[in-house]
Amino acid sequence: MAETTADIRRDIELTRERMSSTLNELEQKLNVVQVVRDHPWTALALAVGAGVLLSGSGADVRAAAATRGTGSKLGMALDGVVATLVRGVHEAIDHRVTGWVGEVKNAIGTPMQRDGTLGMTERAD
Repeated sequence: MAETTADIRRDIELTRERMSSTLNELEQKLNVVQVVRDHPWTALALAVGAGVLLSGSGADVRAAAATRGTGSKLGMALDGVVATLVRGVHEAIDHRVTGWVGEVKNAIGTPMQRDGTLGMTERAD
């Protein structure tokens, strides 16, 4: 049975939509900052574990010797990935700690500051 031009165009459009949807899902799954925000303790544990494994393997010494003086684009890209991961972990932990501090202040009845945040009020001595 022969397909019409309209059927073929419809199939192409459906395939484009599926591909676009799949790419969007992959982008969300590979968004390191969002993954770290969603799972900060897991990310921290993985980062520490990777650091311990790498420090024990001597790979850092071999990598430094191999890239010395070459200005490796791969090294620069990896530096960017690591910086993004560390920044994401830091932001996630900072957000959690700030939330916990606010909860503790609220629990102990710390008065509100003028700007609406919890904190100690200034005393006139």
